[in-house]
Amino acid sequence: MSDQRLRTHSAVTPFVLDIRSLGRRAGSMAQVHRTVSVDRSIGLDLIAIPSDSDIDLDLRLEAVAEGVLVTGTVSGDTAGQCARCLEPLGGTVNVFLTELFAYPDSVTDQTTDADDIHRISDDQLDLEQAVIDAVGLDLPMVPLCRDDCRGLCPDCGVRLDNADPEHHHEKIDPRWAALQDLVTDGDPATDGDAAATDTGPDTSR
Repeated sequence: MSDQRLRTHSAVTPFVLDIRSLGRRAGSMAQVHRTVSVDRSIGLDLIAIPSDSDIDLDLRLEAVAEGVLVTGTVSGDTAGQCARCLEPLGGTVNVFLTELFAYPDSVTDQTTDADDIHRISDDQLDLEQAVIDAVGLDLPMVPLCRDDCRGLCPDCGVRLDNADPEHHHEKIDPRWAALQDLVTDGDPATDGDAAATDTGPDTSR
């Protein structure tokens, strides 16, 4: 078995590897240890590896009968916001990658739908989509600053973790809202004056 280093073609994408030196003899291996940077974020809407940040690749490429098997780890720092309170949060993602890249003339290539497997083209394999998929599956759909985050007040938007324990808002049952308007629209002083001037029937005649 041979153990060698492969190069990226950064002019195309930092994730493209030239595998000509690997050869197609089953069992041939190559190591990939490098740090790359991409011009867009990788992850989900609320949390991702930000654009222009470093992504570490520690991979092994092995020639097999149907293609090249890629295994190893992909890691990077993440940034996002809590899904409840919207506070910024950060962390790291470290995923294990296992992907087969099929040779263009292999049985796997000829019998597998285009979207079901990665393929080798012009003696190159592109890891980008595999990395995107692996990172996206590993990150939480609902990232939280902590498990018991109370989120935001639905009435005023204040962060409840920072609010007074007695924080609340008076609410009127909508069924009584119309009656409340009638009460507040009335003028008690005017009503009282009207009652005071009403002395009853005139008995002077």
